[in-house]
Amino acid sequence: MRVLIIGAGIGGLATALSLHAAGVDCVIAESVAELRPLGVGINLQPHAVRELTELGLGEALAEIGVPTSYLSYTDRYGGEILSLPRGRGAGYHWPQYSIHRGELQMLMLGAVRERLGPDGVRTGLVFEDYVQDAARVTARLREACSGRLMEEDADLLVGADGVNSTVRARLHPSEGPLLWNGIRMWRGTASGREEFLDGMTLLVAGSNRAAKIVAYPISARERARGRALVNWVAEVKVGEPGPAPAADWSRVGCLHDVLAHYEDWRLPYLDVPELIRASDRILEHPMADRDPLPFWSEGRVTLLGDAAHPMYPVGSNGGSQAVLDARVLARAVALRAPDVPAALADYEDQRREATARLVLAHRELPMEETIGKVLERAPHGFADIADVLTPAELADMAAVQKRITDMDVRALNERPSWSVP
Repeated sequence: MRVLIIGAGIGGLATALSLHAAGVDCVIAESVAELRPLGVGINLQPHAVRELTELGLGEALAEIGVPTSYLSYTDRYGGEILSLPRGRGAGYHWPQYSIHRGELQMLMLGAVRERLGPDGVRTGLVFEDYVQDAARVTARLREACSGRLMEEDADLLVGADGVNSTVRARLHPSEGPLLWNGIRMWRGTASGREEFLDGMTLLVAGSNRAAKIVAYPISARERARGRALVNWVAEVKVGEPGPAPAADWSRVGCLHDVLAHYEDWRLPYLDVPELIRASDRILEHPMADRDPLPFWSEGRVTLLGDAAHPMYPVGSNGGSQAVLDARVLARAVALRAPDVPAALADYEDQRREATARLVLAHRELPMEETIGKVLERAPHGFADIADVLTPAELADMAAVQKRITDMDVRALNERPSWSVP
């Protein structure tokens, strides 16, 4: 059994580590010539941290990530609407980590190269197409530096090539562009900042109906020095839903464009315009997703992570779901080998409908209903949320957040391991 993985992002690297742990031979083909620690912050939910810990990365994660203590929703003035414990504080056996995506990728890349060998990740190879028969799948790859076309045979091809997946486009050639909800997102990180709140809180201030800011620390090393590397995300409603314009996740944004929406956002514990100005680089992209697919697999080809189920980032769940995909796929392949179609059927049975529910739940922006009530009832801020929302409304808000982010605490804590014996 040999598996060819397209893409060395979080999903592709997690797939390689999971397959290797299950005794399955694999290799990753990545389009960029050199993988570098790029990007901004992400969150790893406890269900993903469990899987990465079982892959032997638990101590390394603790060295670079901040264990998220609370998820705090506020109005645009910083008035607390709802604050929910996260990770171990919520009863899980594993933490939630706020972490720099590039550092996480480098950590996982190092583990892949150590375990699979230096050729475990082959860079500068652009996937173009595949052909398959009952016995094998052949990927057509082009060397980025020379333009030379080459072919690679495998028993299974896994498309882990992100939101603009070429593998997905070959499986579903009639699918249209990414779908935009009208919200423009800007992202950045600012180093050497003073800690805010308890130094481990994920802050969500404001509303997608107008403007929202998300901010959280992402470096354990900075925190050990008494400072913070703060990741921020600005979300502003600027248009109407439709096809995603310029859906390039590495597009550089303009400081003036984002600041125009936040010049007077000074919370009691965080100066938002100052935070944005302190960022070396700003990225800009639309909040976009795709409709859930009727199938991920065909013969010996399947999809994983953002290639399979791109979703809005409102539940901090995209990277975490890719890790779960990887673990379930590897287990299915190991237990069903050499019957690849049967393995992929098991994989889809466990993951496709579950992730489709998340995609659709995130698309509703469900927290906005309650936050919208706060804006309507207290447009200029409030002293006590009990004067604005009823206990039932706050309880409903907490339940909605759990639906788009969490797994059942007891079920996750007590579930048997997905590691292959």
